[in-house]
Amino acid sequence: MDLGIRGKKGLVCAASKGLGRACAEALAEAGVDLVVNARGAEALEATAQEIAARHGVAVTPVAADITTEEGRAAVLEALGGQADILVNNAGGPPPGTWTDWSREDFIKAIDANMLTAIALMQALVPGMMERGWGRVVNITSQSVRSPIAVLGLSNTARAGLTGFVAGMSRQVAPHGVAVNNLLPGIHATDRAVSLDSGVAKAEGIGLDEARRRREATIPTRSYGRPEDFGAACAFLCSQQARFMVGQNILLDGGALNVSV
Repeated sequence: MDLGIRGKKGLVCAASKGLGRACAEALAEAGVDLVVNARGAEALEATAQEIAARHGVAVTPVAADITTEEGRAAVLEALGGQADILVNNAGGPPPGTWTDWSREDFIKAIDANMLTAIALMQALVPGMMERGWGRVVNITSQSVRSPIAVLGLSNTARAGLTGFVAGMSRQVAPHGVAVNNLLPGIHATDRAVSLDSGVAKAEGIGLDEARRRREATIPTRSYGRPEDFGAACAFLCSQQARFMVGQNILLDGGALNVSV
């Protein structure tokens, strides 16, 4: 399918690996020129070069902490202050117990997984509205549909972003801008390894066994593939997704038994 976005300009955050990289790959395959961001300069530079060589598009790496004002300023400068496509993404906060989290822990999680995405939308969406076209995809989590007890920091921050998008997306839709959220379940990324390692340590089992047990809870009996997630992201950025507004799209292999 021709997504109709060749020649558009996009920003993908946390794009050096995992789901962010998969989204960048899929957009580049569709012909989108990219600014990609992550904190690690070496990995990001390598990713940018590989994507550009593979797909023949311009890929500009900006190594910076997107959760800071300085980091966002650097990314916006690389974009020339405007983009057609924005993919918000940031690593989730660590698991833990509700009694152990301090106010500082919550503020850090909200800054990374809610306020950063909002700040980038506030910076870029007005320009999209003026030009009459834009796409925003916020990578959140399945936890906004079914909160995960040990991920309370993530639950809190991502639910806040979901509430913001519910209102904002309807306000910008008349101007040709479609804003949606992608909710990943467990995918074969470093995040999965981190979570499985925590389970393995807590239960005194091997990492492979921890993964096997988690896979057994998923109807597909497997973790998601990052490239499939990236393809879903690219579709939400396509011309064909113009009628999808303010949706929370769950990609979890059927792990959550929800009807709405």
